[in-house]
Amino acid sequence: MAFNVTQKLIDGHLLSGEMTPGTEIGLKIDQTLTQDATGTMVMLELEAMGLDYAKTEASAQYVDHNLIQVDSKNPDDHLFLESATRRFGLYYSRPGNGVSHPVHMQRLAKPGKTLLGSDSHTCANGCMGMLAMGAGGIDVAMAIAGEPFYVKMPQVWGIELKGRLPDWVSAKDVILELLRRHDVKGGVGYVIEYFGDGLKHLSAMDRHVIANMGAELGATGTVFPSDDEIKRYLKQQNREEDWIELKADRGASYDRYEEINISELEPLVAKPSSPGNVVAVRDIAGEPIYQSYIGSSANPGYRDFAIAAEIVKGKQVANGVSYDINPSSRQILTDLVEEGHIASLLQAGARLHQAGCNGCIGMGQAPASGRNSLRTTPRNFPGRSGTREDSVFLCSPETAAASALTGKITDPRTLEMDYPKIKEPRKPTVDESLLSVPLPLEQAREVELYKGPNIASIPEMNELPYTLEIPILLKMGDNISTDEILAGGARVLPFRSNLPEISKFVFEIVDETYYERARKTVEQGGHAIIGGFNYGQGSSREHAALAPRYLGLRVALVKDFARIHWQNLVNFGILPLTFVNEADYDKLKQGDILTITDVKNKIQQGNEFSISLNGEKESIKVRHALSARQIDMMIKGGLINWVKAQQKVTT
Repeated sequence: MAFNVTQKLIDGHLLSGEMTPGTEIGLKIDQTLTQDATGTMVMLELEAMGLDYAKTEASAQYVDHNLIQVDSKNPDDHLFLESATRRFGLYYSRPGNGVSHPVHMQRLAKPGKTLLGSDSHTCANGCMGMLAMGAGGIDVAMAIAGEPFYVKMPQVWGIELKGRLPDWVSAKDVILELLRRHDVKGGVGYVIEYFGDGLKHLSAMDRHVIANMGAELGATGTVFPSDDEIKRYLKQQNREEDWIELKADRGASYDRYEEINISELEPLVAKPSSPGNVVAVRDIAGEPIYQSYIGSSANPGYRDFAIAAEIVKGKQVANGVSYDINPSSRQILTDLVEEGHIASLLQAGARLHQAGCNGCIGMGQAPASGRNSLRTTPRNFPGRSGTREDSVFLCSPETAAASALTGKITDPRTLEMDYPKIKEPRKPTVDESLLSVPLPLEQAREVELYKGPNIASIPEMNELPYTLEIPILLKMGDNISTDEILAGGARVLPFRSNLPEISKFVFEIVDETYYERARKTVEQGGHAIIGGFNYGQGSSREHAALAPRYLGLRVALVKDFARIHWQNLVNFGILPLTFVNEADYDKLKQGDILTITDVKNKIQQGNEFSISLNGEKESIKVRHALSARQIDMMIKGGLINWVKAQQKVTT
């Protein structure tokens, strides 16, 4: 049988199930990635599981999100993470080394391997011929402990790239074009696999840009072949021995096919407040901007910064514009310094920040109120920037740099200059010290975990009761993101290891009264929320499920779910249900009482059952998509309780 690259990767790591789309499969995970906004909880989960030492080929903990040190919370957690990596046998990337995704690509990514990360943009490393997927932290903890990763077998969406990018158009415009065509739900249930002659003109880091924002399409992952370009990249990183060729077999087919002639693309931009709200830059040219921002995992390459530097070289950015430069890794920053690009940026009026996620996750660089921010970041969900009423546009480095010069959104093709030709450094920096290597097992066992005063253990969670009789506390619309469920940013994320404190911010963007109302339901059996399509899109942060669960959320009833958040709800014992008849959404309102009797038996007996409304006056039909394993988890109250039960059986 002729396999495409995705099928080869899945077939080579399949531990359970069959490769039938929509059915649950278990995959062997070779590598894991955690970052500090999610990794603190992962390390606490490893401690709770009693893990002795990581069972993966390579697991790395990065500190790239919570870099602002306004008090002791973030630095204390950095010390905790460092001690945990030494105790459990993980690589450690300290603050300032850079964003997890490009650093992992530079130092650890290997063609033919699987990578699971507690960050939704882990899919970026699919650029290296890997099956790289985002997941909730507890799924990653299980993988570190040697357990399979369970996921619904995806379909494969083959996208053939033809042609060559024209001047002033770059890789960011390729993925924005796909979002323009299909919006933020277009990739749900698929791994997106790129192939075709157009790949010959896309560097490994260009592919990273495209793979990264597969998350914005809701895709399970993004896969590129491992070809001569990946071999060249690994040779640059002194890792040529890690290369293998991995291409689709001749005659391989795809469940869905699409073609993009990249030579026909033009500069694109995603308007507020969705990555899928894409138009041509020329259509909104002239909109004034306050901020122009270069960086993030969505444009992390040397070229992305160098092109921005060359565009503004010898010029001055417009008055009133904050031109923010957020380097993506220490290696790349070193090269930019040595090649003079940082000097060009600074002389033009740019502000240089430390290597990390920074403003992409609302950690600094928040825009002024009522002003437009133009960013090369992957997301522009409401409030993600750190400013509640933000107006964030997503674009390429070319568009961001051109606009910084004019003070308004500008099609870079209209600049009176030739398109700069960027050459990579002849000898790119290779910094092997970016990652501290794991301690040997015997030394690791001697390490004690450092826990600052902000770290709180995960409280025990009760199992699913016989009957759920609970009020609807919130009714929401479509495309509610995890940033709206639980915001990121410098105000919230420092409490990532303190569940009682971080829960105070749950749904505050949607309804500031939720926290106080939800707390009152905890002792009364909990509550439910109602949502529309694509509920839980965006970040993989499991706090967006764990914190509502702590506040009593037991049922999420929506039109459909984003993949990672659905899995996180299951992991923490929140029953994820969808409407059999979507029109029933209109029958429900905040304050209605939902009743499910004999709920344990109902979810075991079939995928569809009825929920009573307001004391049997009316009922609606709902369905679940839980596997037999997940039903058992749900009954026990979540994955942590399920693991404990499994340990009792084995002992």
